Amino acid sequence: MASPANVNDTGSAGEVASGSASAPAAPGPDAPAVTEKHPGDWQRQAKRNLWMHFTRMGSYAHADVPVIVRGDGCYVYDEHGKRYLDGLSALYCVNIGHGRSELGEAAARQAKELGFYTNWSYAHPRSIELATRIAELAPGNLNRVFFTSGGSESVESAWKLAKAYHGAKGEPRRHKIISRYLAYHGTSMGALTATGLPSLREPFEPLTPGGRHVENTNSYRWKEDRDPLWAADAIEEAILFEGPATVAAVILEPVQNGGGCFVPQDGYFQRVREICDRYGVLLISDEVICSWGRIGHMFGCERFGYQPDMITTAKGITSAYAALGAVIAGDHIAEPFLQGKAIFNHGFTFGGHPMACAVALANIDVIEREDLCAHVLENEGELRATLESLRDLPIVGDVRGAGYFQAIELVKDKETKETFDAHESEELLRGYLSGELYKRGLICRTDDRGDPIVQLSPPLIAGREQFAEIESILRPVLAEASQRMGQWSSLSRA
Repeated sequence: MASPANVNDTGSAGEVASGSASAPAAPGPDAPAVTEKHPGDWQRQAKRNLWMHFTRMGSYAHADVPVIVRGDGCYVYDEHGKRYLDGLSALYCVNIGHGRSELGEAAARQAKELGFYTNWSYAHPRSIELATRIAELAPGNLNRVFFTSGGSESVESAWKLAKAYHGAKGEPRRHKIISRYLAYHGTSMGALTATGLPSLREPFEPLTPGGRHVENTNSYRWKEDRDPLWAADAIEEAILFEGPATVAAVILEPVQNGGGCFVPQDGYFQRVREICDRYGVLLISDEVICSWGRIGHMFGCERFGYQPDMITTAKGITSAYAALGAVIAGDHIAEPFLQGKAIFNHGFTFGGHPMACAVALANIDVIEREDLCAHVLENEGELRATLESLRDLPIVGDVRGAGYFQAIELVKDKETKETFDAHESEELLRGYLSGELYKRGLICRTDDRGDPIVQLSPPLIAGREQFAEIESILRPVLAEASQRMGQWSSLSRA
């Protein structure tokens, strides 16, 4: 089999486990109808014209590009009719599942009424209605909604808003942002500064100045006697080192994606909130992934009981049926910009696009009507138990996460928690796991931008049937991976 292709040139694993089987499986009875254009045309054109994101393009020189043509519920189908369990919700975002025609119908109705108008000095009904709906759902005084086109734009906007807010309050020196090691906050230059992944940052340096990184909450790698809130206290140490008068914001995910679903310790966010208040620093909850039911609440901060000054969101706000994001800010953040000639001098052409807002409203209707937050909370224990059952495998070191956002950390030695080196990780993830999981019909994420992990984030409608399918694929593949790595390490030493 050819090497899996969804990896980037820095050597970091890409967003989904994929590869090309030597021969496609026979189409199932519910496979999509044959299209007028032959799949061979797609392969040729994709290789010639399509520049894929976070992808080693050379991996497809002698292998097919995975072409997904249809989705239905928790499943997607490729150009050959083969079905895959979408264990990543495409990219943590198709929360209500694939094939929900009511979202497309909402977009079509809006297109007939008003295909587009900008939110620059104007408003339109759908952006007004969606902003109001979000404000009603968001915790505390988060009543001001600034729309963007996606997650990176939301993070970029939140940092700019934090700077502008402090400037308007007479503290223009406050420009720095504190985030965590291995955290992923986006790819635009400001969001990349907040991102704590060196392999993503280094090719584009120098970055926007002002970023500082502190320890994350991966207690699996902590000493046993470590204070459980030491990672929170590290934020205070960073603020004091940088100088409180220069720090604008702290940005944290409720459950950290980069590194593999790091959950906070009890009291972590309460301590961070106290620290931010003590030094006049804003707290941004980056919920591009963790909002709209992903961890069992409309907003991830609700699960862990903290009140941020801003929330950044995207992905699940439309279940990715349209491109939309937002910064949800507290009334106190908006206050300096509401009088006289004051202005937040920032925006995007397509932020709050009418059709995207219509889709988001329909998406929220589905989440509420089907009570998907409750569904996640009721079923997360079974999903977690499914993954915990894999701990008997020698390669499974840790299982962690919250809601429908879970990760398995892979280790070389379970007793010592020894991880794989770069060469071993390359062989493990790209040489075997990524392609084999895809071949067997499971789309998930393999990543080694921290220690090697397999990450799962199924649609919120998933249940027992899908969990059993995940286990039936993961168990034999991870068992084989463990055996292969043992043999590979022996040959390498020889």
